[in-house]
Amino acid sequence: MPSHIMLSYQWDDQALVKKIYYRLKEDGLPVWMDIEGGVTGNINDAMAAGVEEAVVICPFMTPAYQASRSCKKELNYADSREVIIVPVMLANNWEASEWLGLITAGLLWVDFRSAEEEEHFEMCVSSLEEEIMFNAGHLLAIEEPPSEQVDQPEPSKPHLKKKPGRRFHHALSKLYICDSGFTEVEFEQVIHSTGDSRNTVELNETPDDQSYWEEIKGSGCKYYRNAVTNRYLGESRNKRQ
Repeated sequence: MPSHIMLSYQWDDQALVKKIYYRLKEDGLPVWMDIEGGVTGNINDAMAAGVEEAVVICPFMTPAYQASRSCKKELNYADSREVIIVPVMLANNWEASEWLGLITAGLLWVDFRSAEEEEHFEMCVSSLEEEIMFNAGHLLAIEEPPSEQVDQPEPSKPHLKKKPGRRFHHALSKLYICDSGFTEVEFEQVIHSTGDSRNTVELNETPDDQSYWEEIKGSGCKYYRNAVTNRYLGESRNKRQ
């Protein structure tokens, strides 16, 4: 059964990816990298096994990655097996095209273009972990970091957990889209009177728990469900605004 996060990269970026590998491992994420014990025996068999056992694959996108036949085979194979793809952008003033652009079209990539500085590196890793947990937190076995001396415990990092969802801005007003805030009784009245269990929404200047939405894949489309109320985002059947 798939169990790990596979890091897919072009050889020129090995040093950075290795640093990311150890950082993710330190936070308890089950991560796989070819030079860290991932490849034994025949390289093609080992890379195929790496993909087949992956819950998530993170392609570290650069022009060299796009030009690499090996990287293309890895990511194409992962895509054919419906492995969750969390792209990472390393290159400035460049965007993926050709086969890589096709596979990653519509996906949110994590920005590692300023990861050289240690402060930025930590923020980038945090963003990558959040994106991985948002997409596959329920599929990964996260290890608790080993406890150290109990005398003077240092403040520990918050344990990784699945994000509740994404917060969306309205394209024109830049306000946050959030749930209408019906009480349970009011919501039941709306359902009985309209027969519609989907959300009505409102726009707020600041986000709150009602602003979180989870992406649900449908047949040829995507639905968005509020992480708190479990109601779906959709247009009203009675009137359009």
